[in-house]
Amino acid sequence: MITLKDIAREAGVSITTVSNVVHKRKSRVSPEMVAKIQEIITRENYIPSMTARTLASNASPIIGVINQLVFQSDGGFLSDPFHNIFMGSLEAKMRDKGYFIMIRSVEDVRALETVHRNWNLAGMIFTGLFQNEFFDFVHGMDIPYVLIDSYIDLPEIYNVGLEDQKGGYMATKYLLEKGHRTVAFASPIIRRNGVVDQRLKGYKQALAEFGVPFDPALIYEQELSDNVSIDEGIKLGKILSTQKAVTGIFASADILAAGILTGLREKGVMVPADKSLVGFDDNYLCQITHPKLTTIHQDAEHKGVIAAEMMVSQLMKEPPEHQNIILPVRLVERESVRAV
Repeated sequence: MITLKDIAREAGVSITTVSNVVHKRKSRVSPEMVAKIQEIITRENYIPSMTARTLASNASPIIGVINQLVFQSDGGFLSDPFHNIFMGSLEAKMRDKGYFIMIRSVEDVRALETVHRNWNLAGMIFTGLFQNEFFDFVHGMDIPYVLIDSYIDLPEIYNVGLEDQKGGYMATKYLLEKGHRTVAFASPIIRRNGVVDQRLKGYKQALAEFGVPFDPALIYEQELSDNVSIDEGIKLGKILSTQKAVTGIFASADILAAGILTGLREKGVMVPADKSLVGFDDNYLCQITHPKLTTIHQDAEHKGVIAAEMMVSQLMKEPPEHQNIILPVRLVERESVRAV
C-alpha cells in the first residue's frame, strides 16, 4: 500500500507538502505541484489513514453505534437479522477507513455521556432516535453523528432512512388486491413519528384507498419491547390462529413474520392456504421459511455503506451533497400470499 513517504519521493517534495495537499491546505503549495501530487494519489488509489488523523487530533479511532432504546427481549439490538446485515456493511466500510466500531445500548443521557467520556469517540451513529431530550443532548454535543431511520425534521442532521410509509402501503395494498379485507397489522411498540408508525400509516393509507374501515382491534402491537423476537412472533401466531375473520397479516419485520408463520402452523393454520402473510425487510429468513415469505425489500447493506460515508465525510470536514438520504423499497413476491 502506497504511503505519504512514497508519494513525496516520487513527486520530489517533502512529506509535509504531500500532507498539505491531502488535507486540502493547497494554498501552501504551487498549483503545478498540487496537480502533480493529485495525479500520483489518483493513479495509486491512495487513501488517507483515518486512524492517523484521529490520533493526531487526540480522538480515538472508534465510532460508537448507539442504540438508545434498551430492548427487553433476548438478544437485544442484534437479534434482528436486519441489524446484523446493516452492522456488517457499516463495519466493513469503517474498517477500510481505519476505524473500529463499538456497539452500545444506553438508557439515558448519563449513560451516553459516560460512554463518550470513557472512550473519547470520534463519532456516533444512532439507530431509532426520536426528537426528545436525549436527541437534544446529542445535537448539542461537539461530535459528528449520523442517524439511522429517524424522522427528526431538522435540516442540519445527517440521516439515512427508508420509504417506510410506502412500504407499509405496498404490503397492505398487495393483500387487498388479492381479495383480503380483514388484514391484521403486527409490530413491536408503535412510537409516534417512528419507523413502525410510518409503516402503520401506509397500512391505513391502503385500507382507505380500498374503502376498508380501519379497525384498531386488528393492530397487534408487542408492547413489552421496541424489538421483536421469533418467540414473540410464535406467541402472536398462536393468537392469530384463533382469529377466523383475519385472512391477511402484514408484519412490520421479517423476524416477526417468521415467528407468526411458525405459531400459525403449530396450531394447524397453514400459510397461505388459511392465512396470507407479508413481511418487511427481505432478509435471509424469507428464503428459509416454508413457504418462502413475500415481503418488502430494503437494502440494509447499502444503508450501512451510506451511513459510513456520511460519518467519514464529517470526520474529513467534507460535507456530502445530501444529508438526508431516503432509500427505496419494493415488493418481493414469493409463496406466502394467495388470492381469496
